[in-house]
Amino acid sequence: MDRAELLDTARRLARSLAPGDLDNTLRRITSAAVDELPRVTCASITIRSGDGRLRTVAETHPVLVDVDRRQYELRDGPCFHASVDEMVVVATDLERDDRWPDYAAVAVAAGLRSQAGFWLYEHPDSVGSLNLYSDEVGAFADLGELGDLFVHEAVTAIDYAREIEDVKVAARARLDIGQAVGITMERYELTDERAFALLVRTSEHRGVSVHLVAQEILAATEEQGESMTSPTS
Repeated sequence: MDRAELLDTARRLARSLAPGDLDNTLRRITSAAVDELPRVTCASITIRSGDGRLRTVAETHPVLVDVDRRQYELRDGPCFHASVDEMVVVATDLERDDRWPDYAAVAVAAGLRSQAGFWLYEHPDSVGSLNLYSDEVGAFADLGELGDLFVHEAVTAIDYAREIEDVKVAARARLDIGQAVGITMERYELTDERAFALLVRTSEHRGVSVHLVAQEILAATEEQGESMTSPTS
């Protein structure tokens, strides 16, 4: 791919990976991988949570749910290693690759011949990696600058999505806390400052966030309201 083609691909990727919420961004990444990268038949993303559990999201074909799951179970294969201990893992001919014979048999039986795994991001609560699959032998041998470009654009999109998600979570927390303060003011005849201070003391005593205390107050109030309006037997 020459420089002009690379720049054109970069422009298309920037459009297709426009910032959005995290779930939609991950789906855009796998869809763009199939559309923009050569010889990619299907793609998925592996999320490793803080407790080490692995799960597949944004898969472009149902077969990948089982294919990825088998890698997690076997603790082997490009998908597994790209999310655990390597930045890039490429297998250009799974049938003849002796690194993961048990997994390779699963992939070949599913019609997959080549595979690549790329580490995407690491956050305090999760790690993400991109899984590319092809039904052609020899795919992913020379992604080169195009592969680097795609990963860069994907990481940028995820960072934007994380920022958007953090803002939404913060806004939701402020709303919940405000409502809980109002309920506490009414229930105990307190000023807003004293009601908020009560929530803070409760959170410190229990070792949990003020937002969690607020959510519990809202849930209890809603449950009490439902029980008061429900018909009696």
